[in-house]
Amino acid sequence: MYRFFVSDDQINIEDKKVIIKGQDVNHIKNVLRMKKGEEISVSNGNDDREFRCAISDYTDEGVECELRFIKEGSGELPVKVFLFQGLPKADKMETIIQKNVELGVFETVPVVMKRCVVKLDEKKASSKTARWQEISKAAAMQSKRGIIPEVKHPMTYTEALSYAKENCDVLLLPYEMGEDMAQTKELFNSIKKGSNIAVFIGPEGGFDVSEIEKAKEAGFKTITLGKRILRTETAGMYVMSVLGYLFEE
Repeated sequence: MYRFFVSDDQINIEDKKVIIKGQDVNHIKNVLRMKKGEEISVSNGNDDREFRCAISDYTDEGVECELRFIKEGSGELPVKVFLFQGLPKADKMETIIQKNVELGVFETVPVVMKRCVVKLDEKKASSKTARWQEISKAAAMQSKRGIIPEVKHPMTYTEALSYAKENCDVLLLPYEMGEDMAQTKELFNSIKKGSNIAVFIGPEGGFDVSEIEKAKEAGFKTITLGKRILRTETAGMYVMSVLGYLFEE
């Protein structure tokens, strides 16, 4: 079943009506060629409710739908994972965002680190962020997420550490010189439902030693992801897979 995101003012629970507007109208009508009576799934992108609807009419305003029922808890993990990703080269960030949204990430924060090759000025950073947010939205629709995970404007390493401390109660940093697997497993198993988890992933060149020290001073725990060295685009997905296994209901 196809899922679409709308704003709260497009959902009228009392009258059991939903209006879909914008680019999705053309996609529903002319690309998918959906007919009246066909069911779709709608979310407001802010909470974990699914609004199950049936197309009732095509109008100048958009696609009118009949609201049939509301399903609570449609597809979010019972933990919120904030992925702090060191800016990678080329278009790797797009893949990182897409796949981690599919795996359940709550928010993605691009981070400028010492060994990042990519340099973004303010104009490019804003343009990239807008593009990344669209990728997050598309991935959320495809994977039937209840929310659209936000992609933050790129931060400096210091800003990212501060943001993580303010918003998360579990602070993790995968590092090839981190704790052994037994300690890492123990740490993962100690995480409780309802936790906000920060995961810092280095760029292609990895973390600078000074960045590791700053993270430890900020309260981060270094963990291992095994004996193999993973690419930057793989590491976050590894962590998300572990957390999904532990907490998926």
